[in-house]
Amino acid sequence: MMPAARESLLDAAYTALARRPWSAVRMVDVAAAAGVSRQTLYNEFGSKEGLARALVRREADGYLAGVERALGTHRDARERLTATAEWTTAAARDNALVRAMLTGCWGERLPAPAPSSVPSSSSVPAQRRADGPLPTPGDFVAMVRDRAVAVLSGDAEDGGGELARSCELAVRLALSCVAAPPEDGEVGELVRGALSAPSRTTASR
Repeated sequence: MMPAARESLLDAAYTALARRPWSAVRMVDVAAAAGVSRQTLYNEFGSKEGLARALVRREADGYLAGVERALGTHRDARERLTATAEWTTAAARDNALVRAMLTGCWGERLPAPAPSSVPSSSSVPAQRRADGPLPTPGDFVAMVRDRAVAVLSGDAEDGGGELARSCELAVRLALSCVAAPPEDGEVGELVRGALSAPSRTTASR
C-alpha cells in the first residue's frame, strides 16, 4: 500500500475515535472513510488491534516530532525547554491518545493496545508494522530528555550531569501539568522558575 493510503486509513481511524469509543469503531467504516476495501485495511494492519497499535505509534511519533520542533525554536536553553514543556501540555490537551501515552491512563473510550511486543504473521513489511513494544510514560521521559540533551549539548551521549537533570526536570514538570493543568500560561512560568538557577541556564551553546 502507498504511504498516503496508509495515512488516510490512520486519519480515518483517528477521526472515528474522536466521534465514538474505540469499541464502537468498525473496521468497515474506517475502510469506507479512507476509500478502500475492508480487505485492504486488514491486509495493511492485520486486525483492529494492529490498527490501534499503528495509530498509537503514529501519534507518539507526531508528539516526538513536535518535541524536535520545540527544541529548535530558541537559542536559549531555558526557552527551548520551556517550549518543549508547553508543546507537551498542548499536545496532551488536544490529542487524547498523546495524553494517554504520557500519563498511562487509558480511558474506556480509547484503544488499549498491549504495551509489549505482539507476535505477527502479517506480510506487511516490518518497518510499517507496530508489533514492537509501545512506549511507556517512563520511556517518553527518557526519550524527550535525551533529545533535549542532544540538542542542547551537541552530544547525544552526554546523559549525565546538570544538563540532563535540567532536561528531565522540565519534562517531568510538563507531565505534572498534563495530569493537573495549571492556569493558561503558567506552564512556561513553572518551567522557567524551576530552571532559573544560573547553572541551569548556561547549557545552551
